[in-house]
Amino acid sequence: MNPVVRNISVAPAVSATDFRGAMRHLTGGVSVITAGRGTDISGMTVTSVSSLSVDPPSLIVSINRAASSWPLIARHGVFGVNILTADQLDIAERFTGKDGLKGADRFAGAEWTTRASGVPLLIGALAAIDCEVEETIERHSHAIVIGRVLDVIASQRTAALAYWHGEYVAIDKEEDAARLAEVSLPSRHVHARGHPR
Repeated sequence: MNPVVRNISVAPAVSATDFRGAMRHLTGGVSVITAGRGTDISGMTVTSVSSLSVDPPSLIVSINRAASSWPLIARHGVFGVNILTADQLDIAERFTGKDGLKGADRFAGAEWTTRASGVPLLIGALAAIDCEVEETIERHSHAIVIGRVLDVIASQRTAALAYWHGEYVAIDKEEDAARLAEVSLPSRHVHARGHPR
């Protein structure tokens, strides 16, 4: 296979403010990444988790290398992904570090368990995923971490916590489906011009 040669013209530098503003339009599911073992633990709130592969089960997360969780992930080679429910806003806020809490103090007020990797996994999360680091790619201020899934703890809850335009928003499958049904059009075929047949 021949390598692709690209001629990319360099545009003026995009400001961090403009880029951040553009990314605020992207809605992201809120997760807490946990790292470490025993009392040497930390975690951070992210919206950068994405599935990579089902076979084998693996995912990707982007981690700021200045975060306290990064050295623990790099040292131990494992981490947890805890996908938050709509009513776990307090946990999301605690793991941002805005209130000054660090390390193990961020875990207070919630129940945690461990699986094969030994990292804390949140009891009551929409899903808690135990991961082993398969590969890291360091770019700029962040590292892209590819995690091989070791175990999954899933709940039956349906309301997720998302982040959009600088705000936390709840997405509830049952409630939102009912709201959409109230405002939806009758189930008739519609022509391309928008007129019912």
